[in-house]
Amino acid sequence: MFTNKSTEGLNNISGKSIAKYRTQMNISQRELADKLQLVGINIDKNAIQRIECGKRFITDIEIIGFLKIFGITFEELIKDNN
Repeated sequence: MFTNKSTEGLNNISGKSIAKYRTQMNISQRELADKLQLVGINIDKNAIQRIECGKRFITDIEIIGFLKIFGITFEELIKDNN
């Protein structure tokens, strides 16, 4: 049977990396949500929190927004989780 959760039971494999890069930028979840909104991604602080703890799926459009904000590649985002 197919399951769309990680081996750890999370709904995404990038949440921990997103939290790491956000922390490295020294910005809050609200500030990250604000930055994403400036690049056209309609997301709020609560969604960021749910993504970081693995409770929310991430769309490909949102991933592109995170990559732009953090200035990283997709490979860098998932390298610790692949």
